[in-house]
Amino acid sequence: MSDEQILERLKAILFDAFEISPERVVPQAKLFDELDLDSIDAVDLAIKLQEMTGKRIKPEDFKTVRSVDDVVSTVKQLMAA
Repeated sequence: MSDEQILERLKAILFDAFEISPERVVPQAKLFDELDLDSIDAVDLAIKLQEMTGKRIKPEDFKTVRSVDDVVSTVKQLMAA
């Protein structure tokens, strides 16, 4: 799956789960500052990403995720493993 495909899936997840408009979901957008996610939302997002990839995300791996681009990179790493 390419970065662009992951980003498109992520846009859909963020819209469906948190009602964040897809236009706001750009690679440099900060999850907490710009997209208004909180720590509980981050857990929900991690669960959605696990469903998408079929692989478990370790909490320590997700703690460093701050931007949309970080999420894309994390998903890519999971899918490559």
